[in-house]
Amino acid sequence: MTEKRKVEIYSAGCPVCTDTINLVNKIACPSCEIFVYDMHESDVAERANKLGVKSVPAVAVNGKLLKSHENGINESSLRQAGVGQPIA
Repeated sequence: MTEKRKVEIYSAGCPVCTDTINLVNKIACPSCEIFVYDMHESDVAERANKLGVKSVPAVAVNGKLLKSHENGINESSLRQAGVGQPIA
């Protein structure tokens, strides 16, 4: 069985969150397993808080929260975290 990269997206359903979800889906590869979490759910908000999420959208790859740039999550930061790169 091939190992998968776990990509978690924390969203509040806003247009910027939707753009981030679309970007992740666009560059993801078969090695990426994508989960979208709704921050309106209390258990999700609690989990996000433990990860250090301070604003949405937020993305974590294999449990590590990506740093958000001035304009939010971008393709470069996702690729640096391994999104879109097959696991050998």
